[in-house]
Amino acid sequence: MLEEGTVAPDFTLPADGGGEVTLSNYRGKKVVLYFYPKDDTSGCTTEACNFRDDYTQILGAGAVVLGVSPDSIKSHDKFKLKYELPFALLSDPDHQVADLYGAWGEKKMYGRSYMGIIRSTFIIDEEGVIAKVFPRVRPKNHSQEVVDALSGL
Repeated sequence: MLEEGTVAPDFTLPADGGGEVTLSNYRGKKVVLYFYPKDDTSGCTTEACNFRDDYTQILGAGAVVLGVSPDSIKSHDKFKLKYELPFALLSDPDHQVADLYGAWGEKKMYGRSYMGIIRSTFIIDEEGVIAKVFPRVRPKNHSQEVVDALSGL
């Protein structure tokens, strides 16, 4: 996983609604880049809705939120509409961006190992440098951790 102080790797990914998002286009703003496993699952919904509920505070700290998962744009569009998510959801089906950030790796569930998204968040500063890393996130109160971290940057 990338460390704090590292320049955030640039990328362009397809976004919900049919557009594309390029990370470097956000220079001058803080970016909350979060990786999550799957749209409309319990943990991912909790995390996304908490980011939604705290979005005004995040914007107030001069940041935007970008969610990344391997799901399709069609899935992102449904998820975003269902939960009224005010931020972009990006599709990384080949997990190339997740690989760059160290958010793709071995996971274990019920004694079985498999490869998947490691739920993690990166706060990227206005210059494109990773200011804060949250590895192996627990979704329940994570957005408040992010708000607290943003207030300290």
